[in-house]
Amino acid sequence: MDILKSIITVIFVINCLILIVICLMQSKDDEGASGAIVGGSSSSFYEKNKGRTKEGKLKRWTIILGITFVLLTIVLSILYML
Repeated sequence: MDILKSIITVIFVINCLILIVICLMQSKDDEGASGAIVGGSSSSFYEKNKGRTKEGKLKRWTIILGITFVLLTIVLSILYML
């Protein structure tokens, strides 16, 4: 049981470090006051292919690592209760 705790803890720490790095790599999506007044066009080429860009991939990996973070936190809390 101790080996399983150690392995999951190491995976958890690696997940946390990668999640921090990916969050810091993301660009700011704030358009400012002009974006709020004018609004954005959702029919542009960029908006249609947003998932294929670097920002889209970073966002997808942030979501995946965030969900993994939550699941590992739950598993670790259950294992340390036993």
